[in-house]
Amino acid sequence: MNLKLLFFCLFLAVILIPAEMKPKKHKKHHHHHHEHDHDHHELRAHKHGRHVKRRERFEDIITDLFFGILEEAGDDDDDDDDPSEWLFDLQEPAGQCNPNPCQNNGVCEEKGKKKFKCDCPKPYKGRRCEKGPKLCKRGKCGRGDCVLTSTPPFYECKCKQPFQPPHCTTYTLCEPNPCKNGGECVKDGNNFDCECPSGFRGRFCHVGPNDCYEDDGESYRGTVSETVDGAECLYWNSHFILEKGTDPFNSYENSDGLGPHNFCRNPDGDLMPWCFFRRGRKLLWNYCDVTECSEVAPAPTSPPMPPAPPQPTPQPQPTKPAPTPKPTQAPQPSPSVSLPTATPSTQAFSTCGKPQPKKVMTRIFGGLKVPPGAIPWQVSLQVRPRRSSQSHRHICGGVLIESCWVLTAGHCIEPGNDMQVVMGGLSLDVDEPTEQIINVEEAIVHENYRETPESVHNDIALLRLEGTDGVCANETQFVKAACLPESPLADGMECTISGWGATEESDYGSNHLLDANVLLISQEKCSESKVYGPVLDNGMFCAGYLQGGVDSCQGDSGGPLTCEQNNIHVVYGLVSWGDQCGKKNKPGVYARVTNYLDWIKSKTQAKSS
Repeated sequence: MNLKLLFFCLFLAVILIPAEMKPKKHKKHHHHHHEHDHDHHELRAHKHGRHVKRRERFEDIITDLFFGILEEAGDDDDDDDDPSEWLFDLQEPAGQCNPNPCQNNGVCEEKGKKKFKCDCPKPYKGRRCEKGPKLCKRGKCGRGDCVLTSTPPFYECKCKQPFQPPHCTTYTLCEPNPCKNGGECVKDGNNFDCECPSGFRGRFCHVGPNDCYEDDGESYRGTVSETVDGAECLYWNSHFILEKGTDPFNSYENSDGLGPHNFCRNPDGDLMPWCFFRRGRKLLWNYCDVTECSEVAPAPTSPPMPPAPPQPTPQPQPTKPAPTPKPTQAPQPSPSVSLPTATPSTQAFSTCGKPQPKKVMTRIFGGLKVPPGAIPWQVSLQVRPRRSSQSHRHICGGVLIESCWVLTAGHCIEPGNDMQVVMGGLSLDVDEPTEQIINVEEAIVHENYRETPESVHNDIALLRLEGTDGVCANETQFVKAACLPESPLADGMECTISGWGATEESDYGSNHLLDANVLLISQEKCSESKVYGPVLDNGMFCAGYLQGGVDSCQGDSGGPLTCEQNNIHVVYGLVSWGDQCGKKNKPGVYARVTNYLDWIKSKTQAKSS
């Protein structure tokens, strides 16, 4: 079994996106950048202004599924089904009303020992009041994006140029002129380009000469609305981003600069301003084509005049210095907060399983973008040939369980390599001040690890890190240990998987850490003949969605599946194997950590004594 290929396939179904490219501030790992289309080969020279952006053309708009002109707006194909409904049909544990399963303030009423009913407030409906009013049905806005508003009719169409409001079904070129700040509109068949006056840029010449960001750009309030490769940003109140029924003005118009616009922002303390964009049905994100204020040239000064002849009564006039560009910030910004280099503790880890994310924006990230500090136990396992001078390459994920110990999958261990782990960062291709890089002193694979054509057994390994006096990794806001589970968890529980999915062998993946929610599936269900049959043993379990889909495919080999148990995050599973990607009745299979607690304890205590 080619496990590397198998796990690439698993991750591929979720990602199918280019590596999360970003300006190379501090390039570190010289592994592949996993570019899979011509758009992303153009990103390498972003910081030097040499890349050519691929902008949306007329042909792209009229062939896009979301911009079809329909006589009657239709439903989105996959918006009506709740991906977890199958689980409630399979089993309904007693006490279903605690915690309340009803969303959007629905009132839960228990019906017997194993059933419940949600009384949903208008306009919500569905078994758990999860379905809100569908204002933005496909075709509602013709060749334009549908965004939610706070006033009737509670939506607005944002037309894609050259299509015109209000319905985005007709188009005219350069009339009215879409170019701002005196830009000239130049026709090119059914397309147009804006020739911008000196100092202005952007597709519509809407970005001024002094539009720049300071530090990590949390206070940036400029008008850049394109990613580094030219993708047009989605409006923050786009229906494609927001949860069904969410009022965007409760969640998205705030001090972080989010609102009914598509300008780039940094609401979560990332490295620089970013935005969401869409490719087909996939919601993606990338950093924006914004300029650091330190790179903006100061305004030119006039050449000095020759000294004037002496005057009888000269009066000295102070020379006013030439103004320098000021960043485009909020009108009254609080001091900009940059991504800090957290002060490490030199003590052994005092806690486990308690993340301190810099900012929690669950509704925005939706299982796609991880804020700093949200998964502080995630590590990247990286290798290079033994005693070579080559750069390390990412091969697997892992999870920190103690200062000097990391759990990963047994199939991730490659003999003959030097190994290191990188923790505390989110990106594989940019140096981050929060990360820690530690060499692996020893890899301990389970003695009964074995592969068969159908499955992988006892797929677990421990990595002992190099350190001094029992301290290897230092505990910070961005580096913490996950707890080991105390007992089995209930089937149907929602847990989190995370990883990059970018390996040396893959053509796709993400250089930025991603996560997704999955559901624990009962062993009985996963052992049915239509799922995996008798190949599962007690050291394995399934998680995901039996009807298939992207969530069940996301994860990095050896990476953690964590769940909340008694208000702390425990590592309940390790990404192990599966059958193809996103296939119906073929969810991901994980190593069951509770089955190996004695093994983990025996190895870590023996080496620590």
